Amino acid sequence: MNQTKQTLLKVSGLKKYFPIRKGLLRRLVGHVRAVDDVSFTIRQGETLSLVGESGCGKTTTARCILRALTPTAGDVHFLTENQTVVNLATVPKRELRPLRRQMQMIFQDPYSSLNPRMTLLDIIGEPLLVNGVGSVSQRRDRVEELLKLVGLPPEFMSRYPHAFSGGQRQRIGIARALALQPALIVADEPVSALDVSVQAQIINLMLELQEEMGLSYLFVAHDLSVVKHVSDWVAVMYVGKIVEVAATEALFQQPLHPYSEALLSAVPKPDPRLRSQRIILEGEVADPASPPSGCYFHPRCRYAIDRCRTDSPTLEEVLPDRFVSCHRARELTLMGVE
Repeated sequence: MNQTKQTLLKVSGLKKYFPIRKGLLRRLVGHVRAVDDVSFTIRQGETLSLVGESGCGKTTTARCILRALTPTAGDVHFLTENQTVVNLATVPKRELRPLRRQMQMIFQDPYSSLNPRMTLLDIIGEPLLVNGVGSVSQRRDRVEELLKLVGLPPEFMSRYPHAFSGGQRQRIGIARALALQPALIVADEPVSALDVSVQAQIINLMLELQEEMGLSYLFVAHDLSVVKHVSDWVAVMYVGKIVEVAATEALFQQPLHPYSEALLSAVPKPDPRLRSQRIILEGEVADPASPPSGCYFHPRCRYAIDRCRTDSPTLEEVLPDRFVSCHRARELTLMGVE
């Protein structure tokens, strides 16, 4: 990765297991490995997209990073505004509050993430109120400034969420996330619930705000067309594990993991002659409560060999800034998006 920018977030060996209990005595019989040894880095002013099928652990990873969920194991090192590095995975809860000002989240559903009983002034001003920032008039001025920043008229601040469209509500959610001037924003599929034309407006707004304010994004998504437009880096997840991390352009040109190749083959192409090249994965996604031996992807992989069924691959750097978890990464030539 670009060494001229400071590392804002470094995730190492992150795990989140949920217990499975059965019987009258709620006896522990196993674990759901929702996040299983995830590692990646985000640098200041850059966007890393976390992609994969539904249920692969993307949102759980994001919530563990923000400590909305307590990780089972691993480290989440975060560079604070005073240039010290803290481990968010282990820091005591009483010390989390000042750190939460520097990390905010944009939620997937703009309809359920806003309180219908609160006006825009209350919704956007709530982070300021909770953290004791400014007087009543100063908070009102800040809300007015934030509404202008996201392209909404300040006179809307007395209205309630039901008066707005989905795209406008997501702008309100973005304004709320920016209220405390965070360094890191976790965007959990922020445009998946919106119409395509509105998606483009919200994505362009987020890119403009990143340029203007120097924001870093962890962008959780499954739409690779959007990912290509917004990301500097892409981390591909499968059943709780990172299988590939690469610069966006390099990944789209030539993926190194068979699962990445299959995802890219599903990206819509304008040429009908290219549509026949889509790779249809056989079988079902592995069960995170009872994953297969060896590589989790081997039951669906058309390149699998005997070693894939027994030995679990590790994430390693096979080319400069190209990390992949595949035994055959150095010998396969996979198809990207032309």
